Amino acid sequence: MSQSTIAQGTVATERPIVVLGAAPLTIADVVAVARAGARVELAPAALTALAASRADIERLANDTRPHYGVSTGFGALAKVQIPSEKRQQLQRSLIRSHAAGTGPEVEREVVRALMLLRLNTLASGRTGVRPVVAETYAAILNADIVPVVHEYGSLGCSGDLSPLAHCALTLMGEGEVRPTNDPYAAPVPAAEALAVHGIEPLVLAEKEGLALINGTDGMLGMLCLALHDLTALLTVADVAAAASVEALTGTDTVFAADLQALRPHPGQAAAAANMRAVLAGSGLVQRPTEGEFTRVQDAYSLRCAPQVHGAARDTAEHAARVAAAELRSAVDNPVVLPDGRVESNGNFHGAPVAYVLDFLAIAVADLASMSERRTDRFLDVSRNHGLPPFLAADAGLDSGLMIAQYTAAGIVSELKRLAVPASVDSIPSSAMQEDHVSMGWHAGRKLRRAVDGLTRVLGIELLASTRALDFRIAAGEGTPSPATGAVHALFRTRIAAPDVDAFLSPDLTAAHDFVASGAVLDAVTGAVAEPLG
Repeated sequence: MSQSTIAQGTVATERPIVVLGAAPLTIADVVAVARAGARVELAPAALTALAASRADIERLANDTRPHYGVSTGFGALAKVQIPSEKRQQLQRSLIRSHAAGTGPEVEREVVRALMLLRLNTLASGRTGVRPVVAETYAAILNADIVPVVHEYGSLGCSGDLSPLAHCALTLMGEGEVRPTNDPYAAPVPAAEALAVHGIEPLVLAEKEGLALINGTDGMLGMLCLALHDLTALLTVADVAAAASVEALTGTDTVFAADLQALRPHPGQAAAAANMRAVLAGSGLVQRPTEGEFTRVQDAYSLRCAPQVHGAARDTAEHAARVAAAELRSAVDNPVVLPDGRVESNGNFHGAPVAYVLDFLAIAVADLASMSERRTDRFLDVSRNHGLPPFLAADAGLDSGLMIAQYTAAGIVSELKRLAVPASVDSIPSSAMQEDHVSMGWHAGRKLRRAVDGLTRVLGIELLASTRALDFRIAAGEGTPSPATGAVHALFRTRIAAPDVDAFLSPDLTAAHDFVASGAVLDAVTGAVAEPLG
């Protein structure tokens, strides 16, 4: 499974700090810890809340009545009362049995994100764990010890049990971890990595095993990372669409603000404004001229770009609102309430996150599909308005970008399959106690792959539009806008102008890198009068 690809951060010399328990986390906080190696700290108020709720759990642990997760078994075994002398074993058995992942390893950034989000819930003081549990979790994150978590194991309800159990194993000094970000280094035993950093393994007490695994943290972490990436990609899509309108000598009149205002979706207005900004000053777009016939309208993939890109933007805004609510949440079962009650609940169900992960996969697939259609127009002489077949320097002898479009089409086909919702599926588990699950983890996994695919498809479209500009300029048809000219110049730093066919794969890699690194947006930002929205 590919790692998300927009502007990946590196660990800085002075690591930023994210404080837990003082204010709600933000998406930027999640990205900072997951990708940029930010340190985490527990606010004094969080430690106070942890101690207070732990006192409530210890009071109930000595009660003669059964309390779920404190003195009983779990799931369908909740009716089994566990004697006090076996409760530490109960917690160990819970973690060991639930660490049942298999398949490829999950990306380092996803594991760090889910660990941060579990620690955030612990810091809320609503889970009943001892302060030392949260402090140990923070120490492991700050030591950059990353548990080995596997692709398969979570149903997204009761939270991401298996991925979180693999992380909880690390707190106990069990399982395997990656102590460095070297992808070629073999995992090491958790006990060995903890010892290097002087971190004492934990012996879990009542309720703590449940508190470490009962959360939607994996799917929420993937949502936060995807939203961060899509913030940039949605703007790149606007840039790519505008560049294609120009290089296909289309018209920009349809993007006028007063026309967009007739259908007042905020995302549509923002996308159209971006396209107007990118096309400002272009000598290639068709504009009405008195006494001359100009093209009346362009194909949907050009003309309707603000409507489609805008709908994707609005979908991302909705997903961001869901993420913000989740980042303010304390997801566990049971929870310790401020008045000392310990109550079972269903807040671990992943439906709210699973739905928006699926919504985003649909939007991503549609953005990529429209982008590929614009790429295809460049290659067809019946639709590319005077450009050579397949943008080849010597058509017939050369194939130009013929197979680049195949590559984009193959990716788009996969994105359409990935757009099939995971959240509509449910396979009952735990002897029908957990008879409706969210599959949100799987929705997150496929969205990550979809975001990577969109990045590549947009890179291919920009490869085509910048190549088309070479032919337009050489033919004296006009000059590009400052923004598209800046993108063209960027591409020419690694990709040659049209000439005899050469090895094409490196050009696709370079185009992807320009999009993924943020270089395309940097180039455009330096060339437009107003910042893109």
